[in-house]
Amino acid sequence: MSESSRDLPQIRKEEIIDACARLYESKPFKEITLRDIGAQTSFTRTSIYNYFRTKEEIFLALLQREYELWTVDLQTLAESGRALSADVFAVRFAQTVEKRRCLLKLLSMNIYDMEDGSRIENLIEFKAAYKRSLEALDRALAVSFPVMTAEERNEFIYTVYPFLFGVYPYTTATEKQIKAMERAGIDYPRLTIVETVARLAIRLLPSENKEP
Repeated sequence: MSESSRDLPQIRKEEIIDACARLYESKPFKEITLRDIGAQTSFTRTSIYNYFRTKEEIFLALLQREYELWTVDLQTLAESGRALSADVFAVRFAQTVEKRRCLLKLLSMNIYDMEDGSRIENLIEFKAAYKRSLEALDRALAVSFPVMTAEERNEFIYTVYPFLFGVYPYTTATEKQIKAMERAGIDYPRLTIVETVARLAIRLLPSENKEP
């Protein structure tokens, strides 16, 4: 079997995930169908079932890929090999989050649907990717803040990760949502992802590392 033949299943999977990602930029999860995804690929819609059983499995694979890409950036942050001030680390960490808008959107809207509609083997593979992101962030914290204990790093991680579920809706409101908030008398703070995440991160990092 040629190398190209061995790689074909992964190439097909990536094409399906790419098609899903493109559709998700303009359509909500509930409106996207397997037919829609299939129409965006170079092969027949029925061929999708050779790789994914449900729409939810495709979206879970997309979320897994987002975590894998984020992990690469977190590893780069860790591999700087030197301590950073809390202020600099907070911004750099927030910038890695900003690059993963699709991850934030999926977390805020569809995580239960994706996990419930996927086979256990897919879910295990996803959780393994999720775990690698936890480990990469822990390593980045250990490098920049050697004064932090394992317990303190764990507290940072498990405060930030749940927080990420709310970042997208608080930083990416639609015009309809903004209009409704204005009419309800809510002062909508127009914060960026970097501002939102960095504000939390700086509060969780050791005070002695903060710039005056």
